[in-house]
Amino acid sequence: MGHARVVATMKLDLWLVRHGETDWSATHRFCGWSDPPLSERGREQASALRPRLEGRRFDSIVSSTSSRAIETARLAYGEPRSDERLRELDFGDIEGTTWLECSPAIREALADYETFEAPNGESVAQLIERVTAALHDLGPGSHLVMTHGGVIRFLLGRAGVTDDPALASLSRIDLTLDPLACRLQPP
Repeated sequence: MGHARVVATMKLDLWLVRHGETDWSATHRFCGWSDPPLSERGREQASALRPRLEGRRFDSIVSSTSSRAIETARLAYGEPRSDERLRELDFGDIEGTTWLECSPAIREALADYETFEAPNGESVAQLIERVTAALHDLGPGSHLVMTHGGVIRFLLGRAGVTDDPALASLSRIDLTLDPLACRLQPP
């Protein structure tokens, strides 16, 4: 008699918020692990999210360790638990530069986002691995996640959404997580 393997999946109701504007995002600079604070406009954007989130109850509120994500969480909803795995992509040598300042080869690589690897930084595959592990640790339920454009772009992509998230935007997706394989599946 054979044994059947039972795989318990977790259902995640994710409320994803991209942090508000910083001076770097206002000038379209790649900002991964650098830590510029929210600009005055960014604080206004984050505060404007509060009415949309008021009265909602979440199993957890979590943010990246970047000050821009933590401050967005505080202004939009409340005190988050921070998790460094929810940080933006480490852009390595292109950190702080703009699209126009990048070489044509880097621009071409960036255009194929899923396979991008920042020179002396991190690959999108590494970002996906750490973000998936962070989600696994959240457990099932409804979670408010304050994070960054690259993280949200990856998660929305798994739900079939191809739009890039705007600053201080709110997106809601349902995902199924296979906890044994740490893979995300669309609902």
